[in-house]
Amino acid sequence: MHMHKLEKIWLIFGISALVVFLTVIGVSAFYLGNKPPSCLTTIDPEKVDQQKPFDKPGLNKVEGKAWDYELVFVASAFSYNPGKVEVPLGAKVKVIATTKDVIHGFNVAGTNINMMLEPGYVSEYTTTFDKAGEYLIVCNEYCGAGHHLMSSMIEVVK
Repeated sequence: MHMHKLEKIWLIFGISALVVFLTVIGVSAFYLGNKPPSCLTTIDPEKVDQQKPFDKPGLNKVEGKAWDYELVFVASAFSYNPGKVEVPLGAKVKVIATTKDVIHGFNVAGTNINMMLEPGYVSEYTTTFDKAGEYLIVCNEYCGAGHHLMSSMIEVVK
């Protein structure tokens, strides 16, 4: 079989790029132990309401951390708990969320907060709300017949 010189060059380049890519991913995943953020913290989905911090959903001030507040959400059957929460303008907030039943999305419109909530796992995202206003939280993972009704609100106040 005869191959043109340029075909051989592109074939070698493509295979080399694939080997480099797979090597980087392999070293990152296996040697360095990097995992997706949702795999870091687990929780029993049947006992979510009994375990901290999910026993008191909402905004909680924290001391001695890199963030000012923890904003705790629990997703379940077409609702978020709490339904509405006020956050001070300029506060550094760690959003902590989980679900009790099925996979839900957690997307805060107008921000870069977009998490997938899986039963048994805790999702976290740290952000600063620099702009006052209302931010709608929607589920962007289809979770059943009432999916379109699933929403909550974050109000950033001065």
